[in-house]
Amino acid sequence: MLKVENTMDIKELKQAGHSIKSICRLTGFSRNTVRKVLRGEHSLSRAPRQINSVLTPYKEYIQQRYEEADLSAVRLLEEIKPMGYEGSIATLRRYLRELKPEKTRKRKLTVRFETPPGKQAQVDWSYCGRFPSPDGKTVPVYVFIMVLSYSRMIFIQFTTSMKMSELLKCHQSAFEFFGGWPQTVLYDNMKQVKISRSEWNETFMDFANHYGFVPKTHQPYRPRTKGKVERSAEYIKDNFLTGRSFDGIKDLNAQALHWMNNTANARVHGTTKERPIDLFSKETLTSHESIRPYRYIDPVSRKVSYESMVHYQGSKYSVPPEYAGNQVEISAHGGMITIQCKEMIIAEHKQALKPGQCIVNKDHIAELWKLTEQQIKPPSKTPWKVAFEQNVQQRPLSVFEEVSI
Repeated sequence: MLKVENTMDIKELKQAGHSIKSICRLTGFSRNTVRKVLRGEHSLSRAPRQINSVLTPYKEYIQQRYEEADLSAVRLLEEIKPMGYEGSIATLRRYLRELKPEKTRKRKLTVRFETPPGKQAQVDWSYCGRFPSPDGKTVPVYVFIMVLSYSRMIFIQFTTSMKMSELLKCHQSAFEFFGGWPQTVLYDNMKQVKISRSEWNETFMDFANHYGFVPKTHQPYRPRTKGKVERSAEYIKDNFLTGRSFDGIKDLNAQALHWMNNTANARVHGTTKERPIDLFSKETLTSHESIRPYRYIDPVSRKVSYESMVHYQGSKYSVPPEYAGNQVEISAHGGMITIQCKEMIIAEHKQALKPGQCIVNKDHIAELWKLTEQQIKPPSKTPWKVAFEQNVQQRPLSVFEEVSI
């Protein structure tokens, strides 16, 4: 049955330049159906004959779970039996066989769609192995990859870490190499970008907002939406790394730059049948000179004083007094200071405009005074005594005169 989303797929494939024959192969529909959809003659008003089945009440749930996690019939049977399903596993298996072609079709369509110039880039990390360092330890090597989706222009940079500071530096190097950035950038679900399915990394979002691009992540269980950059990782390892030797990261990146300019971006691409450098002239990127570079400072470790303050770049910042004496991590981004203890944010302040300032939160100071007052000790007892009688004896002055003689 032709659904609304099927007609959208057909039209989008046509806009992307696919022939009717190619659309038929990708969607599984006949040429007549495809032609009718493109001419606007196909009607979706006729509903198919409904066949009641013991599986009908559970089909929506089964389809959702199957698309999300590709669960087996045995596993799905365990989930729907408590919901009231009384049918056999054979019925369930027949229904799953109907779902499989549609799921495969969606995955194929995902990697076939092309994006217009300047619309999107794809980013990924790829692990390249561990190598011995002069101190006898092994050091991991990673490659950062950014591919412009339209032209297939590629930028790579090798690092020994995937922490936030390296990720942002690699982005800035890529922007400089391309001369700008596209409207959107697609990532996998890396923690530096997205902490969970619903929560974005604040530091990375601050970086993206600074440059004005929209970060996106591929749908869970559909990593092929990032196929351009993932195929590039295989190409880099096979065409650039294999059979070569490098004298450290600096030499590795120098040779990578030569490879990008003379090989990767100068060869005829297997999909576009054109050189990336030639298509690159049609990319419409935001110029990297239009915005000042983003400034990110790696978190530094500090010990909280017993005045409930930490020192950072010549200024002092308050923290809740219960953290006095603890080690904390301080980071600066977007004009804000963030103070964390054991990965929990305990204080945030606007960054001091100049050294020597004292930035405090009045609640921190109020709590400090409260704790200080509670710790004030009552007057201690004197370790010796003086007993004063109620009736003090009056002695004549002659007595003192005799003593003084």
